[in-house]
Amino acid sequence: MLVAPQVKAMLFTDWDGTVTIQDSNDYMTDNLGYGEKRRKELNKAVLDGSMTFRDSFSDMLQSVKKPFPECIEYLKEHIELDPGFADFYKWSVESGIPVVIVSSGMKPIIHALLAKLVGQKAADTIEIVANDVDVHEDGTWDIVYRDESGFGHDKSRCIKPFAELPDESRPMLFYAGDGVSDLSAAKETDLLFAKVGRDLITYCEREAIPYHVFHSYKDIHEKIKAIVAGEETIESAIENKNKAAAQETLASHHSSH
Repeated sequence: MLVAPQVKAMLFTDWDGTVTIQDSNDYMTDNLGYGEKRRKELNKAVLDGSMTFRDSFSDMLQSVKKPFPECIEYLKEHIELDPGFADFYKWSVESGIPVVIVSSGMKPIIHALLAKLVGQKAADTIEIVANDVDVHEDGTWDIVYRDESGFGHDKSRCIKPFAELPDESRPMLFYAGDGVSDLSAAKETDLLFAKVGRDLITYCEREAIPYHVFHSYKDIHEKIKAIVAGEETIESAIENKNKAAAQETLASHHSSH
């Protein structure tokens, strides 16, 4: 991953359900696979720790029998862009703030949807760090995971090199997400944007991870713009700071005994 040195800030963002309204993998599972009820049972199992994200995701995708090219066309017909993303992306380019898509989905699907929803230039410019896919001659397909982790793609790994840069060259790091695939990245950046009413907030509340709630990318745009301009601080953007601070105090208290 190459990023111009000395950028002021970077946004790492989940794709499905964050940049898009619908989660394309959930959408395929619900409509072309074994349906919403079973999928939600597996999501719950990931949240409570009884199943890895990787195993639940493989199980979901294996229930989709449509050939891969048809899956892409089906998703292009049904998946919509978050109404605030195009404006945010335009501003980020003008402001020299890199946007990196970090997804547990599959790169060919994301690239195809980006081209349709934002434009070919964005699809060719935005860095996509995601799983791949192996399409067989008969049209059947399998997901190819990025790594050996229980996530299949441990999103924290592509953020850590930036988080570990020396202070003078380290940009402000933001992350936006909504669900169980974002759990590994939730603690890695300076400010986490978590989508209202989704599983990521449930997790952040349980683990006392600081976050700022967003309804659409318009909220993320306004908040990052204000922070980069120095009109607001990362600290002031955290919405559950009392709970997070209390948890941190408790943790340090325990570790000192």
